Amino acid sequence: MKDPITIASCQFSVEADIFRNRDTILAQVDEAADRGARIIHFSEAALSGYAGVDIPSVDTIDWDQLHLATEKICQRAADRGVWVLLGSTHPLGDVVSPHNSVYVIDDQGGIVERYDKRFCTGTLDPEPDLDLAHYSPGNHTTVFEVDGYRCALLICYDYRFPELYRELRQLGVELLFQSFHNARRSEEDHQAYNIWQQIVPATMMCRAATNHFWISATNSMARCSSWPSFVVAPDGSLAGQLPEHTDAVLVSRIDPDQDYWDASAPWRDRSIGGQLHSGTAVDHPRSSDRNSL
Repeated sequence: MKDPITIASCQFSVEADIFRNRDTILAQVDEAADRGARIIHFSEAALSGYAGVDIPSVDTIDWDQLHLATEKICQRAADRGVWVLLGSTHPLGDVVSPHNSVYVIDDQGGIVERYDKRFCTGTLDPEPDLDLAHYSPGNHTTVFEVDGYRCALLICYDYRFPELYRELRQLGVELLFQSFHNARRSEEDHQAYNIWQQIVPATMMCRAATNHFWISATNSMARCSSWPSFVVAPDGSLAGQLPEHTDAVLVSRIDPDQDYWDASAPWRDRSIGGQLHSGTAVDHPRSSDRNSL
């Protein structure tokens, strides 16, 4: 049997200043480690800033600064003996746009995996816009193991695509860490329309319940932020949530011995396999005749 594991979901106002972001991340790593966290999770582009929102474009990123700041965070992970899931930007050279990524830093300070946002916002017609104007989409699933727990990563707009969560379920994922940046909106826009405040938590609750795994959802708190960071239990219940527009760390204890209701359990695997009904289907003329009483 696995021992319980403690995770930390961290939020702060992500800025254009890489070193400022670095210092906040280091402070929150220390706080989370002091509170017993084993895995420490940060929001989308937490270190680099988010292109088109926090910074004008990826062309303004100081890659040397970003490299040094990342190394500093890796060293802190090693010093504290914790895993850090770090939102940032991963360069691909001068010709190709970078990835919007989360680095998996292990408790020895090594980058042992990386997830690249697969569904970047925007369109390609007539020209790339939104995320696609700045980032190259990724093309791989990232699953890794910490202390016997199978973990996975997704980023922001990925939440619109339920197929990704079914894939993770089939891979045996138990803890999903999803990094968002749904922030830095004007007060006027925030007050006029904030559908994300409703649909992001609701969607994450649905994804957790239908796939029966834990979800940590982290967000930037740059004003105005659409919603604060939270954790969802495998039954879809809200296990914890931070206050809005506040730098804070949410610590959650995951106990494998605690039972959570799984309404889909009897039929989930069969449904994934394409058999889209419960029980036994009947072969009867009145069942197949759908044009009569």
